[in-house]
Amino acid sequence: MHLIEADLGVRHPGSHRFGGAWPVHDTDMVNNRAVTISQVADRAGVSTATVSRVLSGSAVVNQEMAGRVREAADELGYRPNPAARGLATGLHRTMAVVVPDLGNQYFYDIIKEINILAGHDGQRLVVVDSEGDPDTEMDIVNSLSAQTDGLILVSSRLTVPNLKLLASRKTPVVLVNRVEFGVDLPVVAADNFPAMLELCAHLVSLGHRRAVYLAGSPLTWQNRERWRAINQASVIGLETSTVQADATIESGYNACEAALATGATAFICFNDRCAVGVMTRLQELGKGVPADISVTGFDDTDLSHYVRPALTTCRSPKTVLGEKAWALLTGDPDHRPNEPIMVEASFVARDSTAQAPTPGV
Repeated sequence: MHLIEADLGVRHPGSHRFGGAWPVHDTDMVNNRAVTISQVADRAGVSTATVSRVLSGSAVVNQEMAGRVREAADELGYRPNPAARGLATGLHRTMAVVVPDLGNQYFYDIIKEINILAGHDGQRLVVVDSEGDPDTEMDIVNSLSAQTDGLILVSSRLTVPNLKLLASRKTPVVLVNRVEFGVDLPVVAADNFPAMLELCAHLVSLGHRRAVYLAGSPLTWQNRERWRAINQASVIGLETSTVQADATIESGYNACEAALATGATAFICFNDRCAVGVMTRLQELGKGVPADISVTGFDDTDLSHYVRPALTTCRSPKTVLGEKAWALLTGDPDHRPNEPIMVEASFVARDSTAQAPTPGV
């Protein structure tokens, strides 16, 4: 398990910003001490309770007195302690995002958007890597539920019973790219099916009749959706077998020879990282891409633009997923949609696919 505090937002002059936490001003760091609420109270000539009421906005305070408190706080460089505020209010001002692999840029792009929005809302963001293990993920969620005000689970591997358990708890949970009907949790997901079906039609238009799917983890909803579309493509003339891979460059590299053994002229990879591993191994084996084998990915991460040949893929709406996940987490729970919010992915044709080679040539 890897835990980091996100620091992806904009830095403010004269301050050090940590993922939406309160700015810590340089004067405080020079003095090497934290200004306390008692010091503010002494400077303003009021009680600590009055300072707390003024700075939290929890009660109406005499305007002149409130002005003295704010002036004293500014002069001393006082900033509220989020942990102390959490104890007093029951809120931690901290949200968490759990992902299966921090090494995957796809998740980073979603986290980046969430972190920007968290910063705008004055929230701290904690990001944790579950390493794709359902038991580890549940342990993380159990721990963070007591330390945060809400969780976003991206491509969750949790079992359906555990998802239902989370739905019965008080801590808000939002799922990204995990659709399970009968689980009472808000969901936003990329609609993989139409884009993957279009990718398959693209291969058929190039004369490909036999493809192999280098599959992702069987624990993932996205893998199931992509295979559902590929399987449906049989009605347009694409015969497809499967070889188990995963979402990493190494998995594509290692699965390449088994994929070649199927006799397929097109390799449909679970994601862009897997496709890069495949293309690397094909080059080592003396196979041309796309002259001998057409290769496709999914997600449209930066890798797909800069690998050569540029990768035919499907663009997942990563920024929109992050934006909508944050809105679901922080919005009015009584007005959350009952159905999953589906955001359409789109097909992107590039140079890694071409006309299928003529048999026997």
